[in-house]
Amino acid sequence: MKNLILTTFFIMTGTVAFSQALNKTKEIMNTQSYPKSLADYNDFKDLVAEVESHRAERLISLETFLKMSQEENVVILDTRSDFRYNRKHLKGAIHLDFTDFTQTNLWELIPPDPNTRILIYCNNNFDGDQTDFASKISIPQKNMETQILSNRKPIMLALNIPTYINLYGYGYRNIYELDELVNVNDPRIEFEGTEVK
Repeated sequence: MKNLILTTFFIMTGTVAFSQALNKTKEIMNTQSYPKSLADYNDFKDLVAEVESHRAERLISLETFLKMSQEENVVILDTRSDFRYNRKHLKGAIHLDFTDFTQTNLWELIPPDPNTRILIYCNNNFDGDQTDFASKISIPQKNMETQILSNRKPIMLALNIPTYINLYGYGYRNIYELDELVNVNDPRIEFEGTEVK
């Protein structure tokens, strides 16, 4: 009986001490002050405004895209996920997942030479393969809370646009973007990857 009482006493004492330590930790965490995050929406808005006219002049047809891809000092960049790139991508394209964009990673892949031309494409450039080139689109749901929201048009969320903005932000200026919705069976294009027969 004495042992049971002593054991209970030690458990209760330990529990109280643990609870006090936990409360102290929570108190410290609640008062801990961190600097502001490195995300800056105003920088992004300014960059988007600067990129808009630059990008507008560099939207190209498939024919131009293919012609440019054969020239010297040209890179075709695919920024989709590793999984999608490995399954199917334009022949000759190099890859850097958009989530891995940093100045260091980009400069290792594409040295910051102003003469290097970068051609970009994404899922929203290809029709006929919703597995490996699924369209990035937000379709408003039916029965939304308000009539206004339910009548909204779909929003296109192509990866090309943030890719272009980020490449520009990292100092690349010789960027061109495929501006057509190309059928995957177009005989002018070739794909590579594990799912290409």
